Amino acid sequence: MEAGIKEGTENCRAVADVLARIGDKWTVYVVGLLSNGPMRFNEIRRSVGSISQRMLTLTLRGLERDGLVTRTVYPTIPPRVDYELTDLGRTLICILGPLSQWAIENRQTVERARASFDARVEKSSAASATKIALKRRLPGIWRSTP
Repeated sequence: MEAGIKEGTENCRAVADVLARIGDKWTVYVVGLLSNGPMRFNEIRRSVGSISQRMLTLTLRGLERDGLVTRTVYPTIPPRVDYELTDLGRTLICILGPLSQWAIENRQTVERARASFDARVEKSSAASATKIALKRRLPGIWRSTP
């Protein structure tokens, strides 16, 4: 039994680790761009638009470290560097496509659920705050009574 729990915990950590990488805002964008073929750093940066040079560098390094992207340096002046999805990186496209479609199809439903939840929590918090305020005031009211 102990081995099964340990294996389950390790599997959860592995899944969480991978989801943290591919669930990152910029990773999804960069992988999507590279799904069309190799690109140079500045091409990626121009395509993304709002990403800083540092964040793009960190994203590409993380993808390269995880074996999802290759970085090829060509000995030209100035040096040319291309980024391309690896075979493993290309397998992500099969996963990100349906996930993206699900997100698009269910976005409004999720937003409505969030709004409903937030309203309930706010109402509950307001009721709790009122009860706490009344409890704090009651002793003062009793003391001021002649």
